Amino acid sequence: MNVLVTGATGFVGRHLVAALLARGCSVRAVARNAQTAASMPWIKDVEFVAADIHAADLGIAALTDGIDALAHLAWPGLPNYRALFHIEHNLMADYRFIKDVVEAGVTQVLVTGTCFEYGLQSGPLSETVEPQPANPYGLAKHSLHRFLRSLQQTHAFTLQWARLFYLHGAGQNPNSLLAALDRAIEAGEPVFNMSAGEQLRDFLAIETAAGYLAAILRKRDFDGVINCASGQPVSVRALVEQRLRERGVALQLNLGHYPYPTHEPLAFWAVTERLQQLLGAEQ
Repeated sequence: MNVLVTGATGFVGRHLVAALLARGCSVRAVARNAQTAASMPWIKDVEFVAADIHAADLGIAALTDGIDALAHLAWPGLPNYRALFHIEHNLMADYRFIKDVVEAGVTQVLVTGTCFEYGLQSGPLSETVEPQPANPYGLAKHSLHRFLRSLQQTHAFTLQWARLFYLHGAGQNPNSLLAALDRAIEAGEPVFNMSAGEQLRDFLAIETAAGYLAAILRKRDFDGVINCASGQPVSVRALVEQRLRERGVALQLNLGHYPYPTHEPLAFWAVTERLQQLLGAEQ
């Protein structure tokens, strides 16, 4: 199976490329920065293309030649979820790129969506819950999904829409919770400032998530939305305390230093029955 991966050097992309290679797939990896790509452990095992997929002069025929499936992860500007450029630029630029890929003959497309498509809805969230995005990023992703469903009415292709929840691991944003905690530990800080930590989230190790995405891609007949998550609600405080135990560190937590974020509900997590049924023994 020959897979075109966009955003190949990003947090999810770098792990998905490794997961695809481990499963015997051939990968054409696309990213804007060749220097970053050169530092990837898999760089000699892929066909790397340095390109901006939103560029007007992108050579789509060469990029898609021999490709069976597109794994579209690229999305500039994260983690600024409130920025309007998600709607004003990324949405239509992504739609045009994916439409060009489909028109070039690629018949399977996997796109990473987001739990923010569900908006401020609380509790267990299944794929049958109607999205109610409450920030520009979630709205842009949900709109892209609807646009691509409309595209399917005139172009025959399989669309696999994988909604990512809270991923953590190597390569994550340095301002994210666990990355900040690791820095505090390494700096020998006595205290770590955080929220009260009672909010419930769905956390998943990036290696596991990449394995799920690679397995979904291999289910070539699957078309639809699928939550890519653990299905287990865990409090932020419990996640932090688990990391401290793993690192063997006693660090005082300054709980309540930061307010709870306003762009997400206090408790929500994924229902993952569809993922479990689709992947079965592959998990």
